[in-house]
Amino acid sequence: MSYIDGFVIAVPTDKKDAYRTLAEMAAPIFLEHGALRVVETWGDNVPDGKVTDFRRAVQATPEETVVFSWIEWPSREAREAGMEKFMADPRLAGMTDMPFDGQRMIFGGFAPLLDQTRN
Repeated sequence: MSYIDGFVIAVPTDKKDAYRTLAEMAAPIFLEHGALRVVETWGDNVPDGKVTDFRRAVQATPEETVVFSWIEWPSREAREAGMEKFMADPRLAGMTDMPFDGQRMIFGGFAPLLDQTRN
């Protein structure tokens, strides 16, 4: 069964194009190193909760938009090998100016519990 890496970050709204450029550069590298699918989503309807919510989770300011992303891998083992190769990839060496605060990123690996599609 597949394995999912999930990410939630806050990106300054005025850096949407820079974030898209970064995502467009990174996605093919993930795919080259074994990922099956890379999905980047830009917050469009992220409501405030009464107790917690996506914005609070990443300490998003009013000038930031929440980004929810995931990478699908064939297995956890493929993810471990692929992420190691991704992190060592020389094409990432010059990436120092990230369009978001990585310290507020929430991420984790997930084993699917249910996966249904409509035919």
